[in-house]
Amino acid sequence: MPRESKFQKQVIERLEETFPGCVVIKNDPRQLQGIPDLLVLYRDTWAGLEVKRSEDESTQPNQPYYVDLFNEMSYASFIFPENEERVFDDLQLTFGSRR
Repeated sequence: MPRESKFQKQVIERLEETFPGCVVIKNDPRQLQGIPDLLVLYRDTWAGLEVKRSEDESTQPNQPYYVDLFNEMSYASFIFPENEERVFDDLQLTFGSRR
């Protein structure tokens, strides 16, 4: 099982390759506990991603709340190796649907 920081780095690299020109911001969990790890800005929309090293990893308080809230606003999801392809498919739909 990869360390979360290693997987997060791989996700950021894939985001930048898949969505050229996107801006990926790593959020500070000390500022707002439970906020998704990554904010991805692309064209005129955005996504929030909470990175986990596996689908079995526990969540911190408020993480499900913010993922659900942000998903209602634009797109947000937990991302881990087991669902990475689905999340990137969802991002393609989200980012590709707006020009």
